[in-house]
Amino acid sequence: MNEAVLYSFRRCPYAMRARMALRYSGVAVQIIEVSLKAKPAEMLALSPKGTVPVLSVEGRVIDESLAIMRWALAQHDPQGWLLEDDGQTQALIDENDQGFKHHLNRYKYAERYPEQPMEVYRAEGEVFLLKLEGLLAGREYLLAGQLSLADVALAPFVRQFAHVDREWFAQAPYPRLRDWLQRFLESSLFVAVMAKPQA
Repeated sequence: MNEAVLYSFRRCPYAMRARMALRYSGVAVQIIEVSLKAKPAEMLALSPKGTVPVLSVEGRVIDESLAIMRWALAQHDPQGWLLEDDGQTQALIDENDQGFKHHLNRYKYAERYPEQPMEVYRAEGEVFLLKLEGLLAGREYLLAGQLSLADVALAPFVRQFAHVDREWFAQAPYPRLRDWLQRFLESSLFVAVMAKPQA
């Protein structure tokens, strides 16, 4: 296989989850860090919509983060991130990517959405946090006794939500979710994909 090329932006949660799946699966990939203000012409030629991540591999272009994750796991999934019942995984990811991400954007950038106070947007996002807290009752991961695709796909977004107001999150009634997020942030996989590219 020719080396894959991934156009990425380090702090983008979609790019984070794509990088984690690629690293975990052992796919050799050249990562090109993109300036969102000056997107490279090569990336735009591959994917005119201009959002990261974009994976170019063996003449194929995959420009949706979840599709990149599933492609990587199809190459190699040593610890079984793809669970038997994938319907549950997809439903949870859809809820994250559609509903929760909508509330997260409004909470994080509340000044752009003056129709409601920040606390209203946070409360809307908390509905999902409460669901995740419930899924973590009695186990360390969302859908199984081990890390799976759902955990890796959701964690970068929960991280963003937690970091909007760290003091609030530290005392919010989600102790299991806090522990889950902390384990994720301290994992060697996350630390590796968040390392700043060498200049």
